[in-house]
Amino acid sequence: MSNDSEGPLGQPVVVRIPVEPVEAAMEADALDAAVRHESLAVRGPLFGIATRCEEDGPRWRVAVPIIHGCPQQARDSLNSLLWFRAKDDAKDVAERRALLAAVSRLEREYVNELTVLGTRFRVVRAEEYAGMDARGNIELPRPTDPDPLDGGWEPGVSDPLDLDLVLDMDAPISPLQAAERLAMRSLAYTGSRFPADVRGDSARAVETHPDVLLLPASFIVVERSGKKNWRPGGSLHTTAHAARSALYNGLTWMEPRLLGLIPFDAPGNVDAYSVIAEGTSPVADRLAEFTGAADRLRAGRLNEVEAHGTTYRIVRSRRLLRWGPEGPEGPRPSDVNTQTPMVMHPPLDENGVIQPESE
Repeated sequence: MSNDSEGPLGQPVVVRIPVEPVEAAMEADALDAAVRHESLAVRGPLFGIATRCEEDGPRWRVAVPIIHGCPQQARDSLNSLLWFRAKDDAKDVAERRALLAAVSRLEREYVNELTVLGTRFRVVRAEEYAGMDARGNIELPRPTDPDPLDGGWEPGVSDPLDLDLVLDMDAPISPLQAAERLAMRSLAYTGSRFPADVRGDSARAVETHPDVLLLPASFIVVERSGKKNWRPGGSLHTTAHAARSALYNGLTWMEPRLLGLIPFDAPGNVDAYSVIAEGTSPVADRLAEFTGAADRLRAGRLNEVEAHGTTYRIVRSRRLLRWGPEGPEGPRPSDVNTQTPMVMHPPLDENGVIQPESE
């Protein structure tokens, strides 16, 4: 990858000097992180859906979180969004027809942009990356990152990443955010390990979308066994605690199943704690290693634990959108779709009534 700070010229960046104590502390954290983490680990693209209405001016809004691994997954999410809007929220037959016409296209075509009822919907492409220090350690959550003390530990705790996020290139940002934004303008795939079409698309994107917009930090669990490289162990989360809670439940529910300590077809409420409590399991000692790690994680609100030779760590992930004269960048020709367009929901008539599949 290349991220020479002398990149292409884009629009001016509006800088706001932090004056409040919390803002000043966050800026100091960002400076410390920039000094400690000299290089970047780039994971690759993520996709979501952004919308724009005439009244929003140049601003866009996230409608589908920018977390999907391929463009078609984002399109499928848009398909569901519009189908449920037609079913539950359409004001009249004409509005429902417009929504269902868009759903029909999404069921058949690789659509990157469409307009429905005056709103533009676009598949948008973000680059995910993280700071890395000289020893290859990925950046941990910062002291001033959001981390609620009263967050829950139950499975499925609400974690609405990108909820109501406005994408505004003109919004004032702090000096360190401005420095990062300017430095990342020329980020491009350059190594020979990337296919030629990927490198070519990346170089063109620097010219066609010369600006970048930094999305709020997110958090993810990564894991490593032995001397292997770190690999993602889950999805992105809004806060470090949400990632920690997901890891807590993963250690006690999913990991025992992956190791065969609990059958995959066991009831959903069966976890390492409940099996140990029965007092008859021959694998109780092995399960106890997972519950012990989960207990340490929960009691100490830790960012790293180890169990059965695997180290689990909460790290800080960053994402950026490339931005051009027409707004955020969409999918590139070299981006791979892992699935094809498909029918996601049963037929719905113009009166909002679900029809039998056979019809």
